[in-house]
Amino acid sequence: MNGVNMAHFALYSSALLVSITGIVFTLIQQRTDKLQNKIYLALISIIALNSVTQMINAIIQPMILTSDGAFFVYRVCDWLYFLFHAALCPIFFVYVSVVCGMGKFARLRKNLLFGALFIITELLTILNPFLHWVYDYSGDRVFVRRWGEAMIYIAAVFYLGISFFRLLSSWSALTAKRRLALIYFFIIVIAGVVMQLVNIDLRTELFAEALGLLGVMTSIETEDDRIDIDTGVYNRKALQNDLSTYIVNKRPVGVICIKITNLELLERTGSFDSSDILTTVVAAFLRTMVPRYCIYSTSPGTFILTETTGSEERAGKIAHIVSRRFDRPWHFGDTELLLNAVVMTSQAPERIKSAGDAFYMADSPIPADLDKKILSGRDLDYLMRRAAVESALARGLEEGGFEVYYQPTYTLKDRRLYGAEALIRLHDRELGNIYPDEFIPIAEQNGLIDDIDDFVLREVCGFIKSGDPSSLGIKSINVNLSVIECMQPGFVRHINAVTEEYGIDKSAINFEITESLAASSYELLSKVVKALKSDGFRFSMDDYGTGYSNMRAIFMLDFDVVKIDKSILWSAEESELGRIILESSVHMIRQMHRKILVEGVETEKQIEMLTALSVDYLQGYYFSRPVPKKELLALIRG
Repeated sequence: MNGVNMAHFALYSSALLVSITGIVFTLIQQRTDKLQNKIYLALISIIALNSVTQMINAIIQPMILTSDGAFFVYRVCDWLYFLFHAALCPIFFVYVSVVCGMGKFARLRKNLLFGALFIITELLTILNPFLHWVYDYSGDRVFVRRWGEAMIYIAAVFYLGISFFRLLSSWSALTAKRRLALIYFFIIVIAGVVMQLVNIDLRTELFAEALGLLGVMTSIETEDDRIDIDTGVYNRKALQNDLSTYIVNKRPVGVICIKITNLELLERTGSFDSSDILTTVVAAFLRTMVPRYCIYSTSPGTFILTETTGSEERAGKIAHIVSRRFDRPWHFGDTELLLNAVVMTSQAPERIKSAGDAFYMADSPIPADLDKKILSGRDLDYLMRRAAVESALARGLEEGGFEVYYQPTYTLKDRRLYGAEALIRLHDRELGNIYPDEFIPIAEQNGLIDDIDDFVLREVCGFIKSGDPSSLGIKSINVNLSVIECMQPGFVRHINAVTEEYGIDKSAINFEITESLAASSYELLSKVVKALKSDGFRFSMDDYGTGYSNMRAIFMLDFDVVKIDKSILWSAEESELGRIILESSVHMIRQMHRKILVEGVETEKQIEMLTALSVDYLQGYYFSRPVPKKELLALIRG
């Protein structure tokens, strides 16, 4: 290779090697279905092609003075180089637009403006063999720049400039990694172009562009952190990034949420034990509806699809097809299962204003009384109500909107006052009175339940310390416990610290645990209950008969009292079967040597029926509704 400029050849070879690395790696990753993937491959392929043309020219340049054939090949390679290289920055502008969520431009006039300069530079290059406006060759066959080459550079600067401003306009929608990758490309490419523009013998432009695109590939095109390795489905982080990009750029997109509602039941009954397999199988079906990159799994059994045309009608059609598919069994190897699902559809940014709104829709539990399989529009008002209640919970803690009510309990034998149950109420300045059945499940999910339980416990401790309860014959006050709170590290120590701070008798507090929760968590709770009972506290099982009955739980958690739910009492009045269930429950609990309290007592007839069964305590509207502390004291004194 005598006479070949080895420095130039080395730079072109390096650019080719880097470009091929980017192409091969992209193909190996099988990330070629998104528009941005295709544009990236076009960009890196242009660099590879231009590297080949310049390598050929570096090899044959010593021969162009003596060989017309070599000079012809040399001119063809230069022409191909300019033809493709003039397209590089315009295509990169399109790539940045797609990455920033602006793949579809709203104004035709703007499209024509952005495309006009590209068309002009391409025409200049195409016609250069005839007009010689971009470049030419002197009599001794030396490359000579013309005004058209400056035009191409000006166009390149223009496209890089508007790409940079487009990047800034979508700055908040991009991840830090994407920002750095695109800025890195700008810096490297501009440095390489300027160096070659100042001194054409440096030939750094191609290598800088290849290096910049390699950085883009490793930071943007590689999606390992956006995809769950086990299932191959896009994760919450990907949904956060993609939806934020759409919303920041006001690009309409349909959001379809699919929630499988019986997954927990299947896992509990042992019918199914691998959410990864379920995700893979269901996602395979969803790919027949939307492209792979529009499917996200936000949690086991929950999927979100994005319908990128923004058509509400199209999103609704997808929702109906998906819902009908869940009417048929799913096959997981040799297992066949029927999955229950609710499908929700909404639009961003019209109704879904942020990625957080989409996560809220995906993470919020479905109302128990729901009778629809597809929810849209006003059907999703429960989410607005839930969000409003969450805000009310925060205000209640900040502004003192919570209040403890008390419902007294009485002995059956002589109908004397025995104790009282502490019940939390929320008075909100915007929503009015909100009851525990609505806000407690929400508080358990958003992490405020600990603060609420702590508020109730302190209010009860303060009430007991006042001496009013004991002076009026109240032997204990029942306080409901959240099992979620019980599982927190240091819970036993915290309970003891609070009661010791008030200096009260611990036996005056009776903690209530709901039966359905105890049935699924008693092994974890047993140590907590045992520790607190050894410190003097007492325990009751609340709402017996409404959840997953488990006699072993009653034994292991060592309850002092079992509270039979009002539904069992009311059923006993209505049917013989209900009466048998009540009698059997009382007999069984009595054999376990537990005290029995019956809730929901409203009539003298019910009291007569319970007297025949010899239960211990009564609670209900027959005696009193839940009332604030002052009303309770007035009621008892009266």
